Amino acid sequence: MNTLATILLSALPLAAGWAVHVRLLHGCLNTARRDPLTGLRTRDGFTRRATVLLKDPRAVVVLADIDKFKHINDTYGHAAGDALLKATADRLAHHVGRTGVAGRLGGDEFAAVLLDDHGTAGDLLAVLHGVLARPVDGADPAVHTTVSLGWVRAADFPTDDLSGLLRRADEAMYAAKQARTGLRRAGLGRLFATLAGRRAGRTGARTDAPVVGVGA
Repeated sequence: MNTLATILLSALPLAAGWAVHVRLLHGCLNTARRDPLTGLRTRDGFTRRATVLLKDPRAVVVLADIDKFKHINDTYGHAAGDALLKATADRLAHHVGRTGVAGRLGGDEFAAVLLDDHGTAGDLLAVLHGVLARPVDGADPAVHTTVSLGWVRAADFPTDDLSGLLRRADEAMYAAKQARTGLRRAGLGRLFATLAGRRAGRTGARTDAPVVGVGA
């Protein structure tokens, strides 16, 4: 056996071990980027995928917040709250589909980026709003609530990055929650926010928030 063959054969175990190590590391990273309760991407994992999707002119950014979630936890217990979070996550992920991405940003706040092929995001999200309001399968029918949604077309604000678009969707979502309309699209006005990033209507935010529209 020549020297080159000997070197190659001796390197095989090392190469195999490195391949296993890389696979394990990749698996650990994927696990770290998944929320253990809902299975959705965490903020970091969501941000990575969403940033890629925003390069597509069809991209729509959605922010969702469960209404009166604290009341559910306080009244029915954390197990009921967890079941509601899991159901919300499953329904959101199913609606977004394989071409989009959904993530849990923390607590009862979720975000998604979907691709609107036919310019009907307003109608699609109205359907989603109804789906998210359904009682949790197998749970006490009394344990249910609505989910407020705010959304924005990325193409409307071509200079905004993901953070800016989420802020706009956040303000629209909060306006929908205050007005109890359930769903609201970010308007084309300026984004008003303090340096701390508080959304309009929250303590510390400006009161001259932009007008936002309902539907598509």
